[in-house]
Amino acid sequence: MLRDPSVKYRSFPTIDMPDRQWPSRTITKAPRWLSTDMRDGNQALIDPMNAEKKLRFFEMLVRLGFKEIEVGFPSAGATEFDFIRSLVDADRIPDDVFVQVLTQSRRDLIEKSFESLAGARTAVVHLYNAVSPAWRRIVFGMDREGIKQIAIDGANILREQAEKYPETDWRFEYSPETFSTAELDFSLEVCEAVMDVLEASPERPVILNLPATVEAATPNIYADQIEWFCRNLTRRDSAIISVHPHNDRGTGVAAAELAVMAGADRVEGCLFGNGERTGNVDLVTLALNLYTQGVDPGLDFSNVSEVVGTVEYCNQLPVHPRHPYAGELVFTAFSGSHQDAIKKGFAAQAQRNDRYWDVPYLPIDPEDIGCSYEAVIRVNSQSGKGGVAWILEQDKGLKLPKRLQADFSRYVQEKADAVSRELNAADIWETFEAAYHLGGGQPFQLIDYREDSGAGGARSFVGRILSDGQEQTVSGRGNGLLSSVLAALRDGYGIELEIADYQEHAIGHGTDVQAAAYVECKGCDGRNHFGVGIDTDVATASVKAILSAATAARG
Repeated sequence: MLRDPSVKYRSFPTIDMPDRQWPSRTITKAPRWLSTDMRDGNQALIDPMNAEKKLRFFEMLVRLGFKEIEVGFPSAGATEFDFIRSLVDADRIPDDVFVQVLTQSRRDLIEKSFESLAGARTAVVHLYNAVSPAWRRIVFGMDREGIKQIAIDGANILREQAEKYPETDWRFEYSPETFSTAELDFSLEVCEAVMDVLEASPERPVILNLPATVEAATPNIYADQIEWFCRNLTRRDSAIISVHPHNDRGTGVAAAELAVMAGADRVEGCLFGNGERTGNVDLVTLALNLYTQGVDPGLDFSNVSEVVGTVEYCNQLPVHPRHPYAGELVFTAFSGSHQDAIKKGFAAQAQRNDRYWDVPYLPIDPEDIGCSYEAVIRVNSQSGKGGVAWILEQDKGLKLPKRLQADFSRYVQEKADAVSRELNAADIWETFEAAYHLGGGQPFQLIDYREDSGAGGARSFVGRILSDGQEQTVSGRGNGLLSSVLAALRDGYGIELEIADYQEHAIGHGTDVQAAAYVECKGCDGRNHFGVGIDTDVATASVKAILSAATAARG
């Protein structure tokens, strides 16, 4: 890399428009969407989609709610042409869906494009030619007038071909390709010339697509370009302003959002940002960004994982695990502080009457796009007590007291360090059972017991306990069940414990309900020991919790 890149690269010029309006605007409704996955996205694949994959993709786009779909580049070859014809001939295009094809401004290619869609109820033919200085100078060796004439000639052929197939309601789109790196006044001049030829009107507007064919500037400059164009177009009411941002600088989504604020009516892009080089703007992210601002995007991503599966199958490209909204890990928190905030957020959301979503670290409710809460918090060596407690609550219904959460987190940390991987719910439960002696064969195993009441409110506990393979009957007296059990442990095993905290709650509902009991006891050594008991009877669960703490105290 150069120490002084300015000797090789120039900063992009700004737009002189001090009264720009877009920065103070808010997007309050969704733009029109066009999916170009089957054209721009498909031509960027290592192995382009075959007919079966293209049909699967098309049908998915229709289910998602896309009303405008660019289905291919029919003059590129027989595979493209035949697939487009199959959509028309088999009547697979819904009445409310506009299919679109792309063509360069050449007679033979335009004629092929019309042939591919002849007989469709409604169709859009998308004409383009590059207009920027680099293309004029390097690729075409033409001046401005020559480039404008290419567009005018193409527009005339569009009209001629539309008249040849009157059974189809033809609509037209024109793209001054490389708009983002062209002179604004020249792009405007060419577009207005095309509108004149096509006789654009408010009743039959022309789509003017203004692409960032190569993203060469910050998103605010693209927004300035769009606003300048909209403000200077003489027949704004006869044009649908469309944008087609690429992602070369990694800001395609921002550029599209700012372009809509600047006056764009329509956005062209691909699901998950597929496309040439760094890809087209990502329509999933754009749509769900709107959704999280309370704006209906008009697209249904309520099962985003299914969309991911179809796109990955058709494109043979993975969706990154950190991809916004759709990635496998985007709702996942491993960090202890993140987990604690999310856990508290969910608890507050459940208790709050306010209908608005407000959970830390989660800009959207995962359930809205078909993701379960089970994957929100995942545990590794970076996790804290809150995340571990969340997993146990979601998986087993246990609501651990704060101090027990802290005690258990050290066992989880030891486990995570030992295995050097993420811990799943089964790992955590196995660790919990071992830490608090919930499985069979624990040192103090309750066989059965009885509880009696005496004079003056005194209570007695008599229990049969299996310890180290030996069954023993122990008894104790106290002012309640728990104190009676502590007395029995002291008299029978010499274990001195004092209860510092006790909590219990139900697990589940109806006939399958169980009770969970948690106890924190202080031993004669000054240390605190925790115990857990689970049983269908709450009293029995509390006895088991005391025995669990006694096991910890005995060491």
